[in-house]
Formats: sequence, structure tokens, C-alpha cells
Amino acid sequence: MTEDVKETFAPSAPGPATGPATGRTPGPAPAALAAKVRTLVPSMTRSMQRVAEAVAGDPAGCAALTVTGLAERTGTSEATVVRTARLLGYPGYRDLRLALAGLAAQQQSGRAPVITTDIAVDDPLADVVAKLAYDEQQTLADTAAGLDTGQLCAAVTALAGARRIDVYGIGASGLVAQDLTQKLLRIGLIAHAHSDPHLAVTNAVQLRAGDVAIAITHSGSTGDVIEPLRVAFDRGATTVAVTGRPDGPVTQYADHILTTATSRESELRPAAMSSRTSQLLVVDCLFVGVAQRTYESAAPALSASYEALAHRHGSAHGRP
Repeated sequence: MTEDVKETFAPSAPGPATGPATGRTPGPAPAALAAKVRTLVPSMTRSMQRVAEAVAGDPAGCAALTVTGLAERTGTSEATVVRTARLLGYPGYRDLRLALAGLAAQQQSGRAPVITTDIAVDDPLADVVAKLAYDEQQTLADTAAGLDTGQLCAAVTALAGARRIDVYGIGASGLVAQDLTQKLLRIGLIAHAHSDPHLAVTNAVQLRAGDVAIAITHSGSTGDVIEPLRVAFDRGATTVAVTGRPDGPVTQYADHILTTATSRESELRPAAMSSRTSQLLVVDCLFVGVAQRTYESAAPALSASYEALAHRHGSAHGRP
């Protein structure tokens, strides 16, 4: 018996639809530009970081500059400016300038909030609450703006028809993996979360076409998550990467890439806090999408699980 094994490839980052008039892909919408910058800056070279930070910090001023002007302002080269524009998802600098002009207009109208300062060790708790709430809100908005709904739809389709679902995550991402599988189990799907790398690989070996494997890793380079995803990919399963680095190593083995955003890391706000927030949004989107697709079986399964737990919550109607 022969087994279908997919060819390994390195997918390109998903982009927007090509415009009918020019045939060009305009790049991310203005609302998504700041999110892209926050997500990609840590993986950029220092010269590219200067360009990205300049356009995010002063979109109106940079929109008025030529490519030469922006290179001079940031102490870089024209080639660096163009490479930065392309890394942010734009075909060229002209398209980036258009997005900057749109972002500037949003900021002037009051629709785009300014970035708050980091949490200080002597901040009153009221300020901590306000800053965390703002950062989490911004992280969710950035994730929603940057999420490719085409990739999300494809992942939902695969999950809805899967024979078996494995989810891999380590540390904070492991908690998110458990959250997703718990939800999927309650609508009658066979799903397992694996945080032990050895068990993850030994289970991935059993996957095949018709199964789904999901890797959750903010950095996109967590070896203990990449390895089982690679095995699942080689075995023919449909693979999904939920990651904050769409150019990270994990995407080499992902059929579908779901990008998460994160706020700036600080001493009192490690990356795991904001990445968890964005990851939970993505897995909630996956769950709701699957529940919609499988509603005829999902609704009775949810109702049965509520009733089975009713006595534990002291609710006559079985609601937690």
C-alpha cells in the first residue's frame, strides 16, 4: 500500500487579492500597517527597523517623502527602504506611501490610538489596569486586522472534516492548545493537545491525509513544536501554523498560516502575555467557524456537555 506524501515547500506569506485595474497587489490596508510593523520589527535588520519605526511613528511625515528622502531621514539606503516596504507586504515604496497617507488620515480623525508607555515598577494599580487593557485591546485589533480570512476559512474547512486533530504548543502556547482542543471536544470532534515533544512526535507519526495538525508558536521557531508539525506534514495531514512570525521556520511545514500580533515586550509584560491574547482570538475564530460548519452535530454535542456538567455548576439549565 502506497502512501501519499506531500512535497515540502516554503509558502509565501499570504497577500491580498490582486486589483483588477492594475494587476498589482496593494499590500495591507492602512489599519493593518502598524500591526505588521509591531509583528515584524523584532526579526528585521537594524537598518530596516529604523525605516519601519519611522513610518509607524510618523506616517504623515513619511508619506510626504520620496524613497530618497526616507532613506536620508533614517540614515539608510533606498534599497533598504524598498526591502522594508516589501517585507511589510507592499509591492513597492509607492504602495507603502499610499498606506501611510491612509494611516495618517485615520490618526488625524481620531480613529487610531497612540501607543501607550510601558508599565513602570512604581505605577499605581489603576494605571496598570488601564495600560494592560489598552495593550490587550490593541493586540486583538492588530491580530484581527492582519488575519488572512482566506487562510482562516481553509483551516476551518479542514478542521470541520477532520478524522483527528492534533495541536502542538509549549509553555503559554501549550495552554492555548489545550483551550482549543477542549472546545473542539465539546462539539464532538476528536482533538488532542500535546505539550510533551516526544508524545507530540509519536502521535504525529500516526496522522495521515484527512487529519489536521496545528502548531502554535509565537516565535515561529520553537523546535519542539516544529518537529511534530513537520512529521504530520510529511505523513500527509493538513497542517496549520498559528504564529507571530509569518516568515518563521514553522511555516515551511504549514499548509495554512494564521498570523498573530503582539504588543511591545517589556520587563513587566513578557511576550508570552500578549501573544497568548492574540492566539486565543485566533483559536476562538477557528472554533466558532468549525461550530458553524458542523452546526447540526455541534449544537446537540454542546447541549449534551452542558447537561453533563450541570450538577457541578449548580445550574438547573446546565449552563456554566
